[in-house]
Amino acid sequence: MKQSKFRETEIGKIPESWEIKSISDVSEIYLGGTPMTTVKEYWDGDIKWASAKDVASCSSRYIHETERKITQKGVENSAAKILPKNTLVITSRGTVGKIALLPEPMSFNQTCYGLKARKEVSPLYLYYKLKDSVARFESVSYGTVFETITIRTFEELKISIPAFSEQLNIIKILSDLDSKIELNNEMNKTLEAIGQALFKHWFVDFEFSNEKGKPYKSSGGEMVDSELGEIPKGWSVREIKDCGEVVCGKTPSTRQKDNYGDDIAFITIPDMRNQIFVVTTGRKLSHVGAKSQKKKELPPLSVCVSCIATPGLVSLTYKRSHTNQQINSILCNENIDPYLMYYFMVNKSDQIKTMGLGGTATLNLNTGDFSKIKVIVPAKIDMLGFGKLIHPIFDGILGNVEESLNLSKICDSLLPRLMSGRIRVKDLTKKLNG
Repeated sequence: MKQSKFRETEIGKIPESWEIKSISDVSEIYLGGTPMTTVKEYWDGDIKWASAKDVASCSSRYIHETERKITQKGVENSAAKILPKNTLVITSRGTVGKIALLPEPMSFNQTCYGLKARKEVSPLYLYYKLKDSVARFESVSYGTVFETITIRTFEELKISIPAFSEQLNIIKILSDLDSKIELNNEMNKTLEAIGQALFKHWFVDFEFSNEKGKPYKSSGGEMVDSELGEIPKGWSVREIKDCGEVVCGKTPSTRQKDNYGDDIAFITIPDMRNQIFVVTTGRKLSHVGAKSQKKKELPPLSVCVSCIATPGLVSLTYKRSHTNQQINSILCNENIDPYLMYYFMVNKSDQIKTMGLGGTATLNLNTGDFSKIKVIVPAKIDMLGFGKLIHPIFDGILGNVEESLNLSKICDSLLPRLMSGRIRVKDLTKKLNG
């Protein structure tokens, strides 16, 4: 097999035919902006407006949802800009270097830069190249209180660029993997919606099948009064603490570096955003760190609920995990289905947010009050019946999550090799075809 020839450059060895250019050479750069928050007519419009949090919590290449939207007037009377589809957005403060693409014309705030690729570079190639280069941002970032990215960063950060045809071949491989991950995400949204509908049918409408296979409530099933309104006879109302152990997380000392490593998942609020199962975390504990707070350890299928700062997020643990102190977790008793508890918490998200309002700048629902939240517990036979219906749905969700995790690992392994030219697309095609 003919080997590619390389040359030494300021950014290391690259294929002879590739060029080196700065990010500012190959893209138009825009800083975002925020309309005045006190002017109501600038907000709640139909223009999606992304924040750094929206970018950082994005579960795919594209930002499909934003917490807030602005109006055309808001754009016209601020530094905010509407940029076209496939503009790359990168966070410039706090959590630096998180990247996503716009799936449609959108706007964003001043914690982000927008990069619109020039004609010699494919937007997707620029996305994958920057994703591969994120680790280098620290060496060219400026600022004291926060690590930041500035215009100077884009002038100094150099990237290698192949011919446009080779760019398309490279991104085809990576994009196919990401497209399958995105398809899995969409499938999981559908499965989650089915699960939500099933939960409502059983625990809001009380129309689960009776012993004759007919809808319980509308077929004359007996209802009794409770603290949470009418419920089926034989069901009960309990506090969360009576349904399982409630564990408030804890952060091991960050001064002790050996508390952190790559052994045990350490869940924080950003890890929970848009995640049913938390399979990856920004940080992990070492065995030493986990052992230092063994009573805080959570088994798989613990129900995690954020209660401080951003209350109301709900996720399930995937493997043995710990959380920080902003999260309360429920280790369900044997007679309580964790998937049912997950849906109870999802449907009580607004209540949890309201309970977290304490007149302070930070929303805070303490563990004691959280433990007293009341839920409806069905009779044993109905708990088992619901489990038979809901478990296959969550098995499907988890299967998609695990497949996406493996695809991400493949993508992460290929990314630096493809982007450096160590694997050329023709060579890879030959290997894949045997």
